[in-house]
This record gives sequence, C-alpha cells and structure tokens, in this order.
Amino acid sequence: MEPPLTVGAWTMTADSTVTEPIAAAATTTIVADVAIVGGGLAGSLAAAVLARAGHRVALVDKRAVYPDEFRVEKIGGPQLEMFRRLGFIRGLASVACPYDQVLNVREGKVVDVSVGQAYGLPYAGLVAMARGQIPDPSSLIVDEVTAVTCSDDVQHLELASGRRLNARLVVLATGMAGALGYKLGIRRRVLAAGHSVSFGFTIVRRDGTPFDFKALTCYGERTSDGVDYLSLFPVPAGMRANLFMFRDPTDPVMRDLRRDTEATVLRLLPGLQPYLGDFRVTDRVQNWVMDLSVVEGHLQPGVVLIGDAFQTNCPAAGTGVARLLVDVERLCTEYAPRWLATEGMGKEKISEFYSDRDKIAADQQSLKMARFRQALTSRDDISWDVRRRLHFLRRSITHRVDQMRPGWLAQVRSALRA
Repeated sequence: MEPPLTVGAWTMTADSTVTEPIAAAATTTIVADVAIVGGGLAGSLAAAVLARAGHRVALVDKRAVYPDEFRVEKIGGPQLEMFRRLGFIRGLASVACPYDQVLNVREGKVVDVSVGQAYGLPYAGLVAMARGQIPDPSSLIVDEVTAVTCSDDVQHLELASGRRLNARLVVLATGMAGALGYKLGIRRRVLAAGHSVSFGFTIVRRDGTPFDFKALTCYGERTSDGVDYLSLFPVPAGMRANLFMFRDPTDPVMRDLRRDTEATVLRLLPGLQPYLGDFRVTDRVQNWVMDLSVVEGHLQPGVVLIGDAFQTNCPAAGTGVARLLVDVERLCTEYAPRWLATEGMGKEKISEFYSDRDKIAADQQSLKMARFRQALTSRDDISWDVRRRLHFLRRSITHRVDQMRPGWLAQVRSALRA
C-alpha cells in the first residue's frame, strides 16, 4: 500500500497560526486510511489513537496551532479514567494544573466539599497536548476541506489548496460547523435554541495574595437570575472562572457581565464575596451561547460524525467531554480498526457505531442532564422548588455526616455496590 505522504514546504502568512501551501504542492494527492476533518479536541484525540495503532491518518485543520477558544477547560471524575484508557493521562498531567478538592457553596454557606483528582487548562493547551500524541507530525495537514465525495469504497476530499485526499473512512469532527455535512445532505435539528450561556475569564486578588481554596463552585441563589453555578479552578495562567447560566442571551445582564464583570458576578452571587475578597479580571471575558441540537441524515457510506458534529451538549451539565471520549474510544478502538480490516465502507458498517450502546447511553444522558440542570436552575413552580431544596439539603447532610464519621459514607456506598 502507498505510504502516507509527508506534508512539507509551508510558508507562513501574516497570521502566524495559519499556513499556506507552496503552489508547487497544489496538485498533490494524499492517501490515508482515515481522514479526520477538524483538529479540535475530538479530531486530535481520534487521530492520535488511530495513528498510534498503526493506521495511516490525515488530520485536516485550518490552523497549525489551535486558537485560544473558550471551550473545555477542566477534566475530572470519570473523564480521567477514559483519558487513562486512551493513553493520554500522562500528557494531560504534564500540561495542566492539578487539584483534588472543590469547596461547594450556596447563599454564602458551604454545601459540601468534593474530593477527587481534576485538572484545569485552556482548551488550546488541551488540543495541543492531544496533537502532540500523534506519532508523525506530518499527519496534520494545515488546509481546509471544501468538498467530500463518499462511497462504499474510497472517499475523496478536495482541499482549498487544490490538493486531494483519498481515504477509506472520513471522520467529521467539525464541531457545530456543518458546511461539509450540509453538502452531504446532513441536517442539524435544533432541540432548544439558546439553551445556555457560558462565560469564561481569569481572576486574581488585587493584593496579589492567593485564594483560600484550591477550587470552588458557587451555585445560583435565585431562579430569576438563571445562574446555575460559577466554577473556579486553577489553570496555568491563574484562577479560571466558568459561569453557566440559563437566561435569554439578549438580556442586558450579558452585556454587564462583559463590561463590568466583577460587580455583576457579585450582584448575581452575593454569597460569593467572602470567598473572593477584592478581586479583578485579568483577561478578556469570553462567552458562548449553546443550542441543543442533533443531526439527521447522518447514516451515509464512508463517513462518520463524532463529538459536537453529531450532537451538542449543555456545558453546565459537564457531559460534553464524556460524550466526546465515548465517541473516540468506541470508534477508534472498536469499530474503525475492524472496518479497515475488511473491504468496503458501506452504511452497514457505519451504522454499527451509531447503534453502539455506550454511545447511545452517553448521548441520551447528555440531553437528560442538560434539561435537568436547566430545570433545577430556572423552574420556579412548587415541585421544582421543593426538589431544589432537597437536592442541596441532601448534599449538606451527607457532608456533615462524613465530617463526623470520615469514610463512613464511602463504606456504605461500597457495601451497596457489592
């Protein structure tokens, strides 16, 4: 079989993160087993897993260095075990800030303390780590896919540079950018427009002293504010803040959060003041409006969608990375290797991935948690008011019992699982 073609000779543009191919290479045809379109977290992780398993991979993205975007910024809980299984845990630990305790507060009072390993880092750093795990750097092709022609055998991709890329399988990891999928007849159905709004920024104390906590989560106090929670955790640049809200994206408070962040945060979460002291924002406030959506018409020969390209998630629910990792693990360790071992790449093969029980469960759980977080935050009818009070009361009682008898609850849970 023809070896993968090394991509060389690039010239830098005025934007140092973008490269353009030298004209002499414009007619090159690149051959791979798998072409991955989109070099964000999903695409970069998938490329690394497949390439380390010996498959010829071409990862196509417009940027040689992924830009600083407000996306995933913390990894913890069950996600860490999935990173470990996929072989990325050492890479993650080497570039992120670790923390193992989160102080959870509401209305100025401690609800409980979460204990468990977690890591904080910017999304661009997370993507760079994943790309750094790809054995051959030339697998990254800095270009843009303009068209895809799919069949039961070989898939043909046209690049903006004029080159062509042939592969047996195409993986669309393009996030919510659906232009290529649209050309293939794949449509996105919006389940909830403007479902949630997220803000990201970095803070420090004005006097330069460290905060009195490793990490902190402050939950919203009033349903009318639409604040789910503010999460504070360490990243290499300082203490990162992620604020998650269920509120009309056109509400004036969104402008206030961008222009007068410190005062607006304390107005929305007055119980936070004793924990933060006198603080200031050190960087640009970024925000993101998320629609909940799923794709239709995606079952096609030779092409598979993963991550947000298949289904979006609610950032407040914290299920996006878990879904993404399930997609990468199931596709790249179970299905793609088996598909490549035999002839053809028809719909019957592709449907196996979309029918995978773990994938379906992760997708359904993500939508379920998105709706739960919104209701728990914003619903003001009696049933949800009672449910909200019981939710935090149960956590508070559990925390107090565990303080009085450390380890007792863990023993009970272990016994119930046995």
